[in-house]
Amino acid sequence: QVQLVESGGGLVQAGGSLRLTCAASGRTISRDAMGWFRQAPGKEREFVAGISWSSSTIYYANSVKGRFTISRDNGKNTVYLHMNSLKSEDTAVYYCAADYFRAVGVTREEYEYDYWGQGTQVTVSS
Repeated sequence: QVQLVESGGGLVQAGGSLRLTCAASGRTISRDAMGWFRQAPGKEREFVAGISWSSSTIYYANSVKGRFTISRDNGKNTVYLHMNSLKSEDTAVYYCAADYFRAVGVTREEYEYDYWGQGTQVTVSS
């Protein structure tokens, strides 16, 4: 079992930046693919970014490509989401998720992820 805890959310002005952190405990996530998802009020949860265990494969949603960067530090059991040039439409609760022991690649599919954090709120004011 792994526990995922997100942090780093908050209120930021449009054009600003935030760094989200997902800290894992209970076991290593070094062989898991990891993803960030978000859910805005009244909307379905959506994929934001994903990274394979080795960081060799990374995917982004088109809406964040060029502005967000996902990274991981397996030695620290941590995953990051650097968010730049934030827009009001980025306002959402952001969730970290682990796809247990995915040997190859990373998926955008929510149902493939086995463990989820509780989420952190990001609010972008325009």
